[in-house]
Amino acid sequence: MAADKNALARALNSSIKDLQQGIDRHCVLISSIMANQVEIQDLKPFLDGCPSKARELALKKAIKDAVDTLEDTRKAFKSKQLEMLRKRLTQVLVNVE
Repeated sequence: MAADKNALARALNSSIKDLQQGIDRHCVLISSIMANQVEIQDLKPFLDGCPSKARELALKKAIKDAVDTLEDTRKAFKSKQLEMLRKRLTQVLVNVE
């Protein structure tokens, strides 16, 4: 039981440290924006590191994989519904990019 509590405490401390580093980065970014000292190209690494960006990239990849699978099986399954699904998913990818 004590080992479980120690492992939990270590995991929480690590998580808190990561959160604090994120907060510190946000504070620096806000200060830079308020002082008009930030350029768009300076924001790219920050935006690329955002969790929502990683989720967005994972979703794009999943949609592209689904479209590719639908395209590969198009001739095997002559289904208007699957064709429409493929077209809608393709349109979503086009609109996002």
